[in-house]
Amino acid sequence: MRSDQMKTGITRIPHRSLFKALGLTDEEIRRPMIGIVNAQNDIVPGHLHLDNIVEAVKAGIRMAGGTPFAFPAIGVCDGIAMGHEGMKYSLISREHIADSVEIMAMAHPFDALVFVPNCDKIVPGMLMAALRLNIPSIFVSGGPMMPGYLGEEKLTVTSSFEAVGAANAERITSEEALEIENNACPGCGSCAGMFTANSMNCLTEVIGLGLPGNGTIPAVHSSRIRLAKEAGIKIMELLQKNIRPRNIVTIDAIRNALRADMALGCSTNTILHLPAIAHSAGIKLDLSDVNEISRTTPQLVKLSPAGPDCLVDLWQAGGLSALLKELDKYGLINTECITVTARTVGENIKGAYVKDYNIIREKENAYSPDGGLAILWGNLAPDGAVVKKGAVLPEMMVHKGPAKVYDSEEECVEALLAGKVEKGDVVVIRYEGPKGGPGMREMLTPTSVIAGMGLDDSVALITDGRFSGASRGASIGHISPEAAAGGLIGIVEDGDLISIDIPNNKLELLVDEKTISERKAKFVPKEKPVPDGYLKLYRKLVTSANTGAIFDY
Repeated sequence: MRSDQMKTGITRIPHRSLFKALGLTDEEIRRPMIGIVNAQNDIVPGHLHLDNIVEAVKAGIRMAGGTPFAFPAIGVCDGIAMGHEGMKYSLISREHIADSVEIMAMAHPFDALVFVPNCDKIVPGMLMAALRLNIPSIFVSGGPMMPGYLGEEKLTVTSSFEAVGAANAERITSEEALEIENNACPGCGSCAGMFTANSMNCLTEVIGLGLPGNGTIPAVHSSRIRLAKEAGIKIMELLQKNIRPRNIVTIDAIRNALRADMALGCSTNTILHLPAIAHSAGIKLDLSDVNEISRTTPQLVKLSPAGPDCLVDLWQAGGLSALLKELDKYGLINTECITVTARTVGENIKGAYVKDYNIIREKENAYSPDGGLAILWGNLAPDGAVVKKGAVLPEMMVHKGPAKVYDSEEECVEALLAGKVEKGDVVVIRYEGPKGGPGMREMLTPTSVIAGMGLDDSVALITDGRFSGASRGASIGHISPEAAAGGLIGIVEDGDLISIDIPNNKLELLVDEKTISERKAKFVPKEKPVPDGYLKLYRKLVTSANTGAIFDY
């Protein structure tokens, strides 16, 4: 066993002495030692209850003959960090989480790991760590939040962000805004729609590292506790059979995840995280692969923010197993991929079926014949940009308009609230990319203000930054190269015409080549001042969004 390095033989007398200081018996020391990575904290609603999940995991490990050890991981709540300097620290926490798990698991050589995440960067950070370490591992998330209600209308965190623009435009009263504030997020769990956290928890299940139900069982349901116990039991089987993350996360498993991504209409952030996860597995994922899969995958599910339904509705409709079974009808899933059940995808979904075709549609009645995400290219994004096209109104799929250019999110929001953005405009937010931010802030506030003001049917937004999974509308992010790296977005001027053609995957600055060349010759990218510390280090190491914003060592 890997843990023998720290507990077996005469030279490990002091080590065993330290284990006994923890209250462990000789029998517990002899057993396989299983690390549990626990993201619990008191400030992230999605993590508030994770200690309960961890206790259930521990019970499962003990039932199956192992000795559990929990250790912490940090986590940023993107909703709370949104709209201020704190958001610069969200994406960068992904690398820190991966690094810190690696440190703990190498310093204390556990035989296997159980990962208990629940929110945005925590899930991909832990996935990257699992693939780096490549010891038997399993994931069990904390599960999605239930929706709130305003009468019969379902509310999610998106409702509260869009209330800002609606209240500012006097489309709702202050009393109505307060009612939304009080009811949008009713309890623990990852925010109730198909936002980044739930997108990544769902893709963890599809890629094979989470048990069936990992992505959709609600946080408050007893099935979540039972799932955690099963994960604790199952990790012992994975250890005994030596099934490791890189046995599971193959190119075929990643393609399965992308199929589900397109069918579900997941967050654009998945196109930032999946390349980074693939890189940790020693696999190269090119953005051109994304459009290839999107072209042949129908969007069968449309959850908030694109539609009124939430994760609990997907769970009640049969969950991801039912979705995969539906995709398999059309030969779109590789059913031979191994998973943490120690069985194949095909074996896992054998008895699954769709319980509600209003939630999981058949291909013939799909929301779209192709996927919910798309990669755009053009002179503005020669290395690619991403849009959640499943959340774009039909009238905005093709759009041409004058640029309104802002060098930060704050400048843009100030202009929006002051009424300086007009129908037909293309809002440009730059210097918010991985290096330019630095940290590539998630920008739910400007997209929500645009929607809340009723401009999402006439105003587009493009940026070298990124969006929340809760964003909707013609919001195009991850423009690569970013302004700080000399990208063309850095030379766009107010009034320049920008053309967006989502069906044909095009994003173009409609300025003649002579003018572009003259501007390029004079262009010196801005470098925002940052305090000494992790942001400065991050800016030195981080690569472009099209590579997954991984570190270049």
